[in-house]
Amino acid sequence: MTFIETTPPESANDAVTAMYLHQQLAWGYIPNYAKAFCHRPEVLARWGRLLAEIKRPMEERRFELVTFVTAYHLGNSACALAHGRTLRKFFTDEQIQAIAEGRFDGILTGAEQAIIKFARQIAIDASRVTAHQIAALREHGCSDAEIFDIAATSAGRAFFAKILDALGVELDSPFLALDESFRRTLTVGRPIDLSECITMPVPASRQVGRILGQDVQKSTPCPTGS
Repeated sequence: MTFIETTPPESANDAVTAMYLHQQLAWGYIPNYAKAFCHRPEVLARWGRLLAEIKRPMEERRFELVTFVTAYHLGNSACALAHGRTLRKFFTDEQIQAIAEGRFDGILTGAEQAIIKFARQIAIDASRVTAHQIAALREHGCSDAEIFDIAATSAGRAFFAKILDALGVELDSPFLALDESFRRTLTVGRPIDLSECITMPVPASRQVGRILGQDVQKSTPCPTGS
């Protein structure tokens, strides 16, 4: 659900149809966050490009850790659950829950712990980041470019998560299938939407190419895979 009126697929104009179709092809349904952008689909397109550029120089494990911890401390259930699920590539559910709760020993490297503490501070209050935290990152081998990447990942997630929470966007019901303990730990803000996801008819492949040839095709499904 969202607090604002959203456009149903059957009433969408070409740009919104392209956005909905692009998202449905990625998720199997039209996610709630995409509906929230129906009034400004070009914003989602440009966020997708920005996100892709932020991710480009980063290893996936680092990007997902920073994104997950940022979302968790921002109190955004949608991104915490989506990126927590993606972290299963690297950690068990128990380890992901421990990371969320600040228990890092035996799970994260020293460098990762410094990175996570930096990202957490950005999420909580970036104005209180200290030179000591930056020095700690350098001591663990992070270059200034890598420190920028971490800050950009955390700050970018704040942009996206705060739009969703400000508009009352809830994560889609398929996430109810996650293990209950895992799901409850990472549901740190709005609850999961209980309603059935909506889909739109997928046109023939030639039409899909024509529709997605518009500018909006460049919006990247997010959470990522957001």
